[in-house]
Amino acid sequence: MIAKIGQLALVFKNIDAATAFYRDILGLKFLFSAGPRLAFFDCGGTMLMFTAAERPEFDHPNSVVYFNVADIQAAHASLLARGVKFEEAPHLIAKLPAFDLWLASFRDPENNLLALRSEVKPA
Repeated sequence: MIAKIGQLALVFKNIDAATAFYRDILGLKFLFSAGPRLAFFDCGGTMLMFTAAERPEFDHPNSVVYFNVADIQAAHASLLARGVKFEEAPHLIAKLPAFDLWLASFRDPENNLLALRSEVKPA
């Protein structure tokens, strides 16, 4: 049975710029590079592989990646201070029985959509 995602591949034209953004701005743990076309990060036990498109059919925007954060307001403020341009401020998506779901979206240097995601205990 599938238990969790082990690795996600994200396609970039400029691996160096993507590496700098995810490492230095977002603060993800950089693991290693494998030549000029691959970089690997750890995101809470899921490996992110940055790669250049190997064929034209793979050269398109990525799916949305949602990063879990404990405090979405603090994470939003911290990333704003580091120059991240948000498309939307943190906002409530849904009130669920165990938590309120909050999101805030932004883009990386190659215009891929990313989001902060937080499960906030109801007041």
